[in-house]
Amino acid sequence: MTAFTPHETGRGLPRREALLKVTGRAPYSAEVGPAQGVHDAWHAALVLSSIASGRVTAVDAAQALAQPGIVAVLDHTNAPRLAGDDDEHLVLQSERIEFRGQIVAIVIAESSEAAREGARLVRVAQEATAARTRFDLDAEFEAEREPHGDDAARTLASLSGAAHVVDATYSTPPEHNNPMEPHAIVARWNDSPGGGPQLEAWLSTQGATGAAKTLATTFGIDADQVRVRGEYVGGGFGSKGVVHAPDVAGALAARAHPGRWVRLTVTRQQMFVLTGYRAPTIERIRLGADADGRLLALDMTAYTQVSTVKQFIEGATGVPAMMYGGERRTLRQKVATLNVPVTSWMRAPGEMPGAHALECAMDELARACDLDPVELRIRNDVATDPATGKPFNGRRLVDCLRLGAMRFGWSERQAEPGTTRDGEWLVGLGVASATYPALMQRGSETSIEALGSGRYRVRMGSADIGQGAWTVLGQIAADALGVGIDDIDLQIGDSAGPPATVAGGSSGTASWGASIIGAAQAFREKFGDDPGQGDELRAGGTRPEEYKKHAMHSFGAHFVQARVHAVTGEVRVARMLGVFSVGRVLNPMLVRSQFIGGMVMGIGAALHEAGVRDELGHVATGDLASYHVPTHADIADIDAIWLDEVDPLMGPLGARGVGEIGIVGASAAVANAVFDATGIRVRDLPITPATLVPGLTGLTGR
Repeated sequence: MTAFTPHETGRGLPRREALLKVTGRAPYSAEVGPAQGVHDAWHAALVLSSIASGRVTAVDAAQALAQPGIVAVLDHTNAPRLAGDDDEHLVLQSERIEFRGQIVAIVIAESSEAAREGARLVRVAQEATAARTRFDLDAEFEAEREPHGDDAARTLASLSGAAHVVDATYSTPPEHNNPMEPHAIVARWNDSPGGGPQLEAWLSTQGATGAAKTLATTFGIDADQVRVRGEYVGGGFGSKGVVHAPDVAGALAARAHPGRWVRLTVTRQQMFVLTGYRAPTIERIRLGADADGRLLALDMTAYTQVSTVKQFIEGATGVPAMMYGGERRTLRQKVATLNVPVTSWMRAPGEMPGAHALECAMDELARACDLDPVELRIRNDVATDPATGKPFNGRRLVDCLRLGAMRFGWSERQAEPGTTRDGEWLVGLGVASATYPALMQRGSETSIEALGSGRYRVRMGSADIGQGAWTVLGQIAADALGVGIDDIDLQIGDSAGPPATVAGGSSGTASWGASIIGAAQAFREKFGDDPGQGDELRAGGTRPEEYKKHAMHSFGAHFVQARVHAVTGEVRVARMLGVFSVGRVLNPMLVRSQFIGGMVMGIGAALHEAGVRDELGHVATGDLASYHVPTHADIADIDAIWLDEVDPLMGPLGARGVGEIGIVGASAAVANAVFDATGIRVRDLPITPATLVPGLTGLTGR
């Protein structure tokens, strides 16, 4: 068996597809045309409900159908029937309405303009019933606010005997993924039985293999009768990790017209209700420490919402369960079921809000103990996972904290908050720890074919959503086959190829890389170092079984300098540094981009992002003008570095995922820096001038 020797891997190579993207020649799903075999596509547009609960009583499509170019209008009375048991996917299968913005009709037309005009002209009569749309802690959970049971009683007893106690409640609002490329599908059903896949689709997806299986289940056909392609994907942040209702709607519109391509692109406004989002959370956390600042007990209750359509829980207790020591811990997750759009994956789902609450509470505990926040975290470091008792695979949190403190100039921090000024600006420093599970999913395979002259074709169903898979997988394949990256013809993003796990959970590169290495080793063993042209083999990879005995995680630390205007309350993140322990870094250029991307999203969560839903269930912030995200002007001096290491428990690559750890703890570091600058503790995100000015008025005397 040939060992994996890094050569191309580890180099900071630029993206192989960069030129295609910046020149507009990389076809995204909504843009595919004759070059991809898509001819004379019709267009579909969605009609959405205007009530949050009730039913459709009638659909009047006469005005729409009278317009030039309108082909058909589908509703629950005439749409093709679907199979499957996922209610989010059962589009137009009944008159029932579960949230405002649900798909109630689909207009199919010869042009996108005609389709949208037709959607405007469709008249949908709706009968409203009582809806529950407000996520309200008192209304939903008043009877469950105090914990019950023997474990909880022991934890509360430890808290009552602690020298220092923090009891605080933090909240995070709804947050929306909103990648720059909207969700889109171009689909066609084969009108010749036995002539290939029944359903072909170009789909903006984080996993063609999984999407094909889901669509097959939804339409009641075999998985090998569906082909999904998505070679270029303009971001996802989790929202494209699963099939959502608009994906089904596009395939459904095509199903009604076999042989015809139908193109559906979700509008920016529709993305706020139909493509998933992060649910709001409210987290009450209680920490108890001894006189030296060592944790004795942790009690946490995390509250969130789910949709009546589908239950997806923003599980915020995972990070508090394993991050620090303490003999007693009790954690609970409670949910309210509401008439709201379906929540789904968003970068570090659960870890992001859970780490925010814990790391802010640790900052408050440091002040209660009169300890430096970095020192408090170091004192509560552990060698084994408190949640499972397993040793960590390589917990280097303390190394990240110490290196970051040195590089950032943490020693310049003043002991008292609100005491460092630069003219009218208050200046403060904040820190927070980061973590994310080290995942490697099973089920990926790779096909390798010798093309002659030392070149190879490498095929698998993996996805590049902007993380750089086109490049890093080419680097891995080159090293595994002993050639240069220019000798690798990589083909990804097609469910017709060997299966691949989803680009999600920071597991993609590790999972796919192991598959490539395993297939390359099997190929070399079968065909030797000089294979004949056309020699081909398909295989998967393995992972050392020893990993099962360990708690597999990555760790890191964020350091932030915040500047707060003493009069206006404007907050600026002047400097930010992330230090991470993630195993082998396969491409420094791409890895740094991933870290910084997550950190920027953390700044957005801390200072800008807040989805707002009114009493009628309408998402009032349904565009990028009212839903604020960071822009270039919001990001100043930001950097990410990492420890030099290899994790043998992650297989021959020795690399752990980097896509999500950058956001975990980042918002807490910003919040802690704002507190250090002002002495004002804001526990509800985002931190805005409106939340700071009342306290600042007392500081400035204005």
